[in-house]
Amino acid sequence: MPESTPSIDALLPLPPAAFHILLALADEDRHGYGITQDIAARTGGGVRLGPGTLYRSIQRMLEQGLLVETRQRPPLDDPRRRYYRITPFGRAVARAEARRLSDLVKLARAQGLAPARA
Repeated sequence: MPESTPSIDALLPLPPAAFHILLALADEDRHGYGITQDIAARTGGGVRLGPGTLYRSIQRMLEQGLLVETRQRPPLDDPRRRYYRITPFGRAVARAEARRLSDLVKLARAQGLAPARA
């Protein structure tokens, strides 16, 4: 992690784009286009990140220590592609954001604003 890494609480709430990027990288390293494809598939096309949003978010997340660029890549892959990996700190931030969102849903359920669990 960079020396100036913020605390987990300082990063919450995460911007939705950042949370989706962390989710896309939770199970494997991906390049930018692979991240957008995963997000679109995971959300049934409901969330689509444009290149500007994607790469600005990735740059900020690299600076915050949530992601690292990895040199490992599949064989015969285009050498111009940059692959990204979630860091242990990024995983901790994603877990904290998931807890925060879960707590919000519990509050909404208590007020009758969200459906009860099935």
